[in-house]
Amino acid sequence: MNHIFARRVGAVSAALALGLAGTPAHAANPAGVASTGWADFTKSGRRVAVPPQARCAVEGPTTATSGVVSEPGIRFGAGKSSCTTTVLNSQDMTTETKSVAEGTDFEFSALVSAGGPRLRANRWRVTCTGRPDGTSADWTLDGPSGFAGLPAEIPPNHVHEVKGTAGKVLATVTFNEVVLPQPNDGSLAMNLMHFRFTGDSGVSGDVVVGETACSPTP
Repeated sequence: MNHIFARRVGAVSAALALGLAGTPAHAANPAGVASTGWADFTKSGRRVAVPPQARCAVEGPTTATSGVVSEPGIRFGAGKSSCTTTVLNSQDMTTETKSVAEGTDFEFSALVSAGGPRLRANRWRVTCTGRPDGTSADWTLDGPSGFAGLPAEIPPNHVHEVKGTAGKVLATVTFNEVVLPQPNDGSLAMNLMHFRFTGDSGVSGDVVVGETACSPTP
């Protein structure tokens, strides 16, 4: 197993994201939300569902915390979030929103029985900021392990293949996944890590670690 102990930091804005190849398009993003992640996957006929952890929204609740959640094949450590609105100009009431989630001690072990690695992340943070002229998102990731060959600088929408001992791809993990609406309205959403699984894994479903979204403020 390859262990990586390093900090990776990234940022993206709605203007930059417009030119990203392969960026998925979805419905308009919310005003401002964040959570440390969620999971909904099935292995060997058993469904594991973890709702969004420590989820906040600018409309409320504006802060949230979550404790340790451990289910077969997955673990989320404690996390917290805040979704705040700040007045930039009291005369015309322009505002800025900032939606932040911080998580710890993630582990995904559901692929081990198929010969895959145990995937971990010590700590992460995702942020989405909405302003009158657009949006931006940034992230940090500390102590990822099990992701053999992960580059030191992770670009937006980087797809990492998770392979088993036989060399088969068991899953893909999209790092810094940027999601844009269609038509584009200047909003964006970002998932720090989005797990998807192949037929060789014996797992189906999705896992997201660190998610945030925001829209330009009025």
